[in-house]
Amino acid sequence: MQKVLVIGMGKVGSLVGVLLSKRFDVTGFDKRQPATPLPFEIVIGDVANAQTLSTLMPRFDAVVSCMPYNLNLPIARAAHAAGIHYFDLTEDVPTTTAIREMAETSAGVMAPQCGLAPGIIGIIGADLATRFTKLRDMELRVGALPRYPNGLLGYSFTWSPAGVINEYINDCEVIHNGQQKMVSALDGIEVINIEGQEFEAFSTSGGLGTMCETFAGRVDTLNYKTIRYPGHCKLMKFLLYELILKERRDQIEEILTAAKPPVQEDVVYVYAVVEGWKGSELAREEFFEAYHPIVVDGQHWRAISWTTAASIAAVVEMVADGTLAQKGFIKQEEIAFSDFLNTSNGQYFKQ
Repeated sequence: MQKVLVIGMGKVGSLVGVLLSKRFDVTGFDKRQPATPLPFEIVIGDVANAQTLSTLMPRFDAVVSCMPYNLNLPIARAAHAAGIHYFDLTEDVPTTTAIREMAETSAGVMAPQCGLAPGIIGIIGADLATRFTKLRDMELRVGALPRYPNGLLGYSFTWSPAGVINEYINDCEVIHNGQQKMVSALDGIEVINIEGQEFEAFSTSGGLGTMCETFAGRVDTLNYKTIRYPGHCKLMKFLLYELILKERRDQIEEILTAAKPPVQEDVVYVYAVVEGWKGSELAREEFFEAYHPIVVDGQHWRAISWTTAASIAAVVEMVADGTLAQKGFIKQEEIAFSDFLNTSNGQYFKQ
């Protein structure tokens, strides 16, 4: 793998291109030139133009989509037709299902869900699970938050508002009492205390990726919840269900984007806990990290941007190195955490 096309030069896509350009021949693709100069060529075009995609794809060995979830499928289809590797950040279950069907006949890798959740949280959870002879519970939590919140929502949109709303509306897959089930988003609220700071966590869709399928029959409980500051869930329920804005997604995305713009100082919390037996002894393993903004090549990058970008870039590296499959569908939980951390981009998570 040498030539990589990165589609979407937004907050995350630009950094994905920067990180991958240190090793690969990267070309960016977007509807307009990025505001900040980037160290690789940018092709101007529209992903909605199928002819543009079908003409462009055969020039590359892999494509990385950093577009909102609802724009990924045309890119995946074009990659499948061209026989090249495909990677994305989607949390959307129907999109992943469609990509998985394509993977059955793909000449290259089809690897969606390569961000934070789904993504590295599944890699970490599966790594903790390997330490047990028999599993009982797996609980996975991620929160991308302003470090200094203000207002009742205690939030800022540092990544796709469309993706956030999608997670808050669609049902969530879990394993409960040993059975695979669907539960409502914004339910199952719980209190979490992280180093003296109180948070809430609640169910959101897509965060587990394919893990319920992988761990079916092996655990009594498996769930994913999003971490927020207290009171956020109640207010989002009011907006989406009492004001019925769930039926006007474009409108609520516009309102929230205008009300809660991105902040420069953010924090990403990643927390996973697994319980089970090691031999005859009941045990518990935990992982927790708080990730903050970093500087890459002299430029400040938010925590949500670099953790997401480094996650997908590390998976691209692993495919290029041959440490992952070279064709077909890749589940995040199949990726060894130690191999992930040993990539040049996985190294960022050791800091």
